[in-house]
Amino acid sequence: MVELVDVTKDYEGSGPGTAVRVLKGIRLKIDRGRAVVIVGPSGSGKSTLLNIIGGLDHPTGGQVLLDGRDLARLTDHELAHVRNRDIGFIFQLHHLLPQCTVLENVLIPTLASADGRTSRALRQRAESLLDRVGLKDRMRHRPGELSGGQRQRVAVARALVNQPKLLLADEPTGSLDEATSDGIADLLVQLNRDEGVTLIAVTHSQKLASRIGDVMELRGGVLADRSEP
Repeated sequence: MVELVDVTKDYEGSGPGTAVRVLKGIRLKIDRGRAVVIVGPSGSGKSTLLNIIGGLDHPTGGQVLLDGRDLARLTDHELAHVRNRDIGFIFQLHHLLPQCTVLENVLIPTLASADGRTSRALRQRAESLLDRVGLKDRMRHRPGELSGGQRQRVAVARALVNQPKLLLADEPTGSLDEATSDGIADLLVQLNRDEGVTLIAVTHSQKLASRIGDVMELRGGVLADRSEP
């Protein structure tokens, strides 16, 4: 499903010869339907790695393959289509539109989709997801009328509305209290299992990582499986 081959990422420093290598030859292969959590200290490059996997950022070197397709070989239009249809994104900040209702926010990713689904089918999908995340009775509300945990649940539903193959979550509970964080973690596990979507999450929370899936650690630009000695 997802394969990284010798992926590196450099950031330019303040002068010549001061580039900083954040990712150092990352190799990673994740099968379809698997749930993986990447942990590491702040500034270790976790979000950078996730953005590269999702095509939001480009590696300095190496390959990123999604279902065997090298993302670097796609045109801008093709890459945008992949991000919209094949990948769902959940961020620490939900980025909901305050002027739109909960249902309208969930439907936003479908506006750029032209896959033949009717507006009725899309609405039914969105309503079903809101029911799954426990917010069907809040469809007409706006984000300002919801709690932080409820807004993040809306973001989860929005990420899944186009039935993506891959779900990427960047610190999905970073701004939530412990009880709400546990609820979001359990929701992600359930959706990974029931929807069959491949899940990759990054977090600094060891507790969250242990609840979601297989744990890998990014430290010093190198990625290692926690199960390895």
